[in-house]
Amino acid sequence: MKTFFSEYRVDYTTYTFGYTAYCIQESGDNLHEIYKLGFLPFTGEHRIKEPIFYMARSLRVDLAKFSDSSENRRINRKVTDLDLSFSVIKKEDFDVSDLTFRKICLDYAAIRFVGNEMTEERFDYILSRTTTTHIFEYKTKHKTFGYILTCLDDKMIHYWFAFFDVDLMASHSIGKWMMWSVIDWAQKQKLEHVYLGTAYNKKSLYKIRDFKGSEYFDGARWNADMAQLKELCKTDELERKIDRFKEQDAFSDLANKIS
Repeated sequence: MKTFFSEYRVDYTTYTFGYTAYCIQESGDNLHEIYKLGFLPFTGEHRIKEPIFYMARSLRVDLAKFSDSSENRRINRKVTDLDLSFSVIKKEDFDVSDLTFRKICLDYAAIRFVGNEMTEERFDYILSRTTTTHIFEYKTKHKTFGYILTCLDDKMIHYWFAFFDVDLMASHSIGKWMMWSVIDWAQKQKLEHVYLGTAYNKKSLYKIRDFKGSEYFDGARWNADMAQLKELCKTDELERKIDRFKEQDAFSDLANKIS
């Protein structure tokens, strides 16, 4: 893989200089090695043809340490009346032009994605990427109600984009159940990790709280301190003129950061 950095903010008054880290997947690169380094697939610009990944504070579940929590069992019990099932389908075997599939996904995106970030154009772009390898299709005893776009290899799965019938949210924690179902499935497949995307802001707290074995990428390593991550998420929306290292008692902790 090739890595590169893009300049962001400059503030000489505090000697704060921002760089954003990216990588490009090359032939022969294993996806799980790219994810292991803290990168996630970038789909924010549909004109980009190369498989580009961005570094972020991301969350994953170490499946060797995962077991169902009381919350996971509670969520699972609450959906038993729906008689839920799912299939795991390779993207090349799935009809991405299917009208039911497209309606469920795009209707969900229009309601739940902030600022309509999932346009039909971007949706088709994501489906065209090699990073999208498998689609989880979910059904009740009466109908298809949801899908998850995933990236899967022999060691990990990325729970990437989830879409479902929002009417079910009034009576069931369906989104939480779908996320749990992928983690449970991945553990049974003897995978090593499930990647759950970024972990920023208070809106991420539900997935931080719910799954044993969780850890986050802190810019240098995978960190299992969930109490620290919760505090980071709670303060992410504060206006910040300097980086976190300078704004807290971090100078005394420098040895830990570089060890």
